[in-house]
Amino acid sequence: MSSQLALAAVSAVLRNLLDDGMVQAVPAMGAIKVTAIAPDAIKLDDPDLGPSLNLFLYRVSPNQGWQNGMLPAYGPNGGRTSNPPLALNLHLLLTAYGASDFQAEILLGYAMSILHEHPVLDRAMMHRALTPTALGPSILPPAFQALAASDLADQVEAVTLTLEPLDTEGMSRLWSAIQSHYRPTAAYIASVVLIEVKKPVSTGLPVLSRGPVDPVTGDDAGVFVHPDTQPPLPTLFTVSPPDKQLGARLGDKIRLDGVHLDGSSVDVLFAHPLLTEPRLVTVGTNDVSALIDVDLPTGGAAEQQWPAGIWTVTVRLLVPGETVPRITNGAAMMLAPEPVLSPAPTVARDAGTGRVTVTLGVRPEVRPSQTATLGLGTAVAPADARATAASTLTFQFGVVPDGQQWARLTVDGVESQLVDRTKTPPTFDPTQRIAVPA
Repeated sequence: MSSQLALAAVSAVLRNLLDDGMVQAVPAMGAIKVTAIAPDAIKLDDPDLGPSLNLFLYRVSPNQGWQNGMLPAYGPNGGRTSNPPLALNLHLLLTAYGASDFQAEILLGYAMSILHEHPVLDRAMMHRALTPTALGPSILPPAFQALAASDLADQVEAVTLTLEPLDTEGMSRLWSAIQSHYRPTAAYIASVVLIEVKKPVSTGLPVLSRGPVDPVTGDDAGVFVHPDTQPPLPTLFTVSPPDKQLGARLGDKIRLDGVHLDGSSVDVLFAHPLLTEPRLVTVGTNDVSALIDVDLPTGGAAEQQWPAGIWTVTVRLLVPGETVPRITNGAAMMLAPEPVLSPAPTVARDAGTGRVTVTLGVRPEVRPSQTATLGLGTAVAPADARATAASTLTFQFGVVPDGQQWARLTVDGVESQLVDRTKTPPTFDPTQRIAVPA
């Protein structure tokens, strides 16, 4: 692979190719200067400016063939496991300058012919162009001396050169951006340049055995095949709250459905975005492969430690016949908030404006960063701001009709259980109502 000097090295090789080719092709025009600078840096009013060619790298684009072939890879500890190359296409402008009639056209024609005869920049050409001269590298510019370290000739894929068609509009935009007077120009693509950083990586050692090794025979267990379509490792499919509800509540018995969930030392881990460490519920031994029943905690401590919202549930267990615990994939669980409706919440209506204020107890506690709303019928109001976790929230409503209103408490997108889904068709739970005074 090439180094970060490869972009300049491609321009240097092409400049050297044109320089040598023009000496042989157009001897009658005398010395022809070949440069690789921005077109606006060329002084067109310079009386010493004779016939010349200029090569300018105006754009770099990713190479589609290599872009997804090798991606950066990192190990479990965050260290590199590979150094994928940066694959680039170089877009160049070849411009001819002349002081008299037809000079620019003649130069451009010869230059394009030279590039047409060299569609591939072979390794020998690169070595000749980038190796310091035998007379001593001190006569070369410092920037050019460094290009010998570009390793362009050693990259795995050769650099090819093709003519890039540009219409009048595209060419006009280019020269307008360059802010220079237009001269006869041809566009080319040099592909592909592979730039690779040289950083230490870690790679795995060869595999010596597959599975446990028999201490007597020395044979490994080999590959164990499951002749079915189920995952071969402990896997969770769903977390099912009781009574067909969408979310569970503290104190509920939830069911984890999956495969290969039987084993010993079974722990269920519950992770929440607001917690630095997952909550652990110990199950012990589970004899059923397809499910695990778990009792969620309840009480004052649970209300402080288990915030409402969306949780990620995983299972850690010791599979029969193995000595190292396995951890399943994660499955989502919604922990629903509960409005405390007994005793009844405090509901007050402003006599002047008719606005309604509700002070309501909630389970579990709502933390300051959580979003909480209360719905009374079709009216919804956010909770007042709080500095600490709170078990009582205040909601400021506009005008709400008087009478019994269905109550819906929502915390971080998870709604309280207003609907009784055990019935067909489902009905509203008559206990989930708040009386609004007239």
